[in-house]
Amino acid sequence: MWPNVKPFAMTSPTQFRPQPPVPLAGDEWAADYNEIMSVGGKNSARRTPRQTEDAHFWLITGPASYYPIVRQLVAAKAMNVLDSARFMALASAAVADSFIAVFDAKYHYDFWRPITAIRNGDIDGNPTTELEATWQPIDNTPMHPEYPCAHCIQSGAATAVIAALLGTTDIPEIALTSLTAPGVAHRWTNLKAFTEEVANARIWAGFHYRFSTRVGTDMGRQIGEYVVKNVMQPALTSSR
Repeated sequence: MWPNVKPFAMTSPTQFRPQPPVPLAGDEWAADYNEIMSVGGKNSARRTPRQTEDAHFWLITGPASYYPIVRQLVAAKAMNVLDSARFMALASAAVADSFIAVFDAKYHYDFWRPITAIRNGDIDGNPTTELEATWQPIDNTPMHPEYPCAHCIQSGAATAVIAALLGTTDIPEIALTSLTAPGVAHRWTNLKAFTEEVANARIWAGFHYRFSTRVGTDMGRQIGEYVVKNVMQPALTSSR
């Protein structure tokens, strides 16, 4: 239903629709396919302990994934009521529009998840991909199409708003916990490092190809910047 939701800022759900996924016959598909088959499998021996932790950490979904970070920055910057309200509203609008945009793209392209692709690696027309009939990711695959990465578009949108409003990608230290990785807290002082962790975690989990994480993050960035420039602009007041 998300593609049918009226956007907060975008002109339409298709405004930021990306180009199609990479061709299955190409080298990039083969490279990303083989990467995720190797490091994204449930019992992968190639994935490091920290990569496994990241994969479990970012199984978290919904508001708990991003809004605690926005609130922490409001407090760290000692924003007044008006500035903090605008800061949070712009972040919320950007994340909501990113959901609309990503599900428009997902259901438009209807691209297969790694669990389906890898179990059918003999029918993609690429001689450098091999099937693994029993392959499975680290957890249950989300029940919607793969392309592009939704976690990535959310993180891209939220961090683009933050960077635009603060004027920098370097931030006071923020921390986040996750219900899907009990006892673990992750910390960041740079927004790019945050989005990179989110994107990589979806590869380590076996849910998204690298090209999909890159496209999703970039879509989110574009949406976040568009929201900041087009809604809730500061009012112009007379100097008299």
